[in-house]
Amino acid sequence: MTAGLLLAAGAGRRYGRPKALVELDGEPLVRRAIRLLGDGGCAPVHVVLGAGADEVPDLPGAVPVRHDRWSDGLGSSLLRGLASLPADVSAVVVVLVDQPLLSPVAVRRVRAAYAGGAVIAVATYAGRPGHPILLTRRTWPLLSGYAVGDRGARDLLRDRPDLVVEVPCDDVGSPADVDIPADLLRLRPVSGGSASGAALRW
Repeated sequence: MTAGLLLAAGAGRRYGRPKALVELDGEPLVRRAIRLLGDGGCAPVHVVLGAGADEVPDLPGAVPVRHDRWSDGLGSSLLRGLASLPADVSAVVVVLVDQPLLSPVAVRRVRAAYAGGAVIAVATYAGRPGHPILLTRRTWPLLSGYAVGDRGARDLLRDRPDLVVEVPCDDVGSPADVDIPADLLRLRPVSGGSASGAALRW
């Protein structure tokens, strides 16, 4: 079983509000990312929530995971999310809530790499690692020494290249992230229209 894990706990200080609550074309980023994982074939999908958790709308198709220590950083959110997954989950695909141009095709590609024997599969863009990233259960204990502060699995990928399969995804999406409102206005989705008219809800 390959689960999906969405990290959506941050306060979005630079943005001015939690990015899970921001809307792109009328859809909250948190719901958009849940749909990404579901369309990519992941089940169950767990969503780590922290800042603004009480304001997050209903999340059909996902399991909300409350993380009271969200201010400890992304690393703690990753560990909290992994700990929440059922025992029969053998691998998980991880994405961030503030990258709305990721593609379900990229999710399926990293899952295919896992089916082919990959221990860690990471999407790459212009040769650089990004998201989604697939982590098999055997790697989760290793993360305790890496997922600290705002650092997730990146240093594990650097230190254990023998475990990593890179999966080019330049042709199916973009890892562009949303840090400030202007970033959202500049996004151009790969399909489904333009983000230039995105509705911003404050």
